Amino acid sequence: MTHVGTNQNTTNQIYWVADNVIRSDFPDVERALRDPDGLLAIGGDLSPERVLDAYRRGIFPWFSQGQPILWWSPNPRCVLEPDGLAVSRSLRRTLKRGLFRVTFNRSFAAVIKACSQPRRAGPETWITTEVLQAYTTLHHTGHAISVECWKGEHLAGGLYGLVIGRVFFGESMFSRADDASKVALVHLVNELRVRGFRLLDCQVHSHHLQSLGATPMPRPLFTSILNHYCSGPSTTDWPAESTLP
Repeated sequence: MTHVGTNQNTTNQIYWVADNVIRSDFPDVERALRDPDGLLAIGGDLSPERVLDAYRRGIFPWFSQGQPILWWSPNPRCVLEPDGLAVSRSLRRTLKRGLFRVTFNRSFAAVIKACSQPRRAGPETWITTEVLQAYTTLHHTGHAISVECWKGEHLAGGLYGLVIGRVFFGESMFSRADDASKVALVHLVNELRVRGFRLLDCQVHSHHLQSLGATPMPRPLFTSILNHYCSGPSTTDWPAESTLP
């Protein structure tokens, strides 16, 4: 087998897993493995240009500390369409009580750091130092945004992701208080609706995301949507403080 270096490889070449070759670009997403589902390529770097190119193609990085960069494109893809958000009765009550204040891009560094912390009884975090630095750079260029949920001056929860055209690529969320991340998501989805976004990409299925209305989408349909909706300019005028209608 062709040797593949770690993510410190200075050549920044990418190993195409299914084809056992090394190239400078990504393979077609239809070359992704079925087992493990979606593994497409290994290596390269997390430069802004490469990361944005990957997302436009329906590919995202997901790896643990000490591993090379692993690039994925699972089939089907877990997505949330803005009109499909499921808001439970208890969440509606939380929203109505106004327990939280929601902002955009006030504390990106604090949000991604909180998302990177290991979860109780959960797997090791995939938000490595390298990932944290890469997405912070993308935040400074306007491509990565955060949504913060505050209880007083305490950061109670939030989420972050990438914006390309009219697609939001969700990366991670966290909560330090009941429903805090869900409240942040409701406010985000409201803003996506207002701005005519087509999809919120959730990447891989979880029961938590399913409970919020996320559904599976065949990869060919997902990538065709990206081809159309990632081509225009990206939204930059996110509200400093968010309110619901």
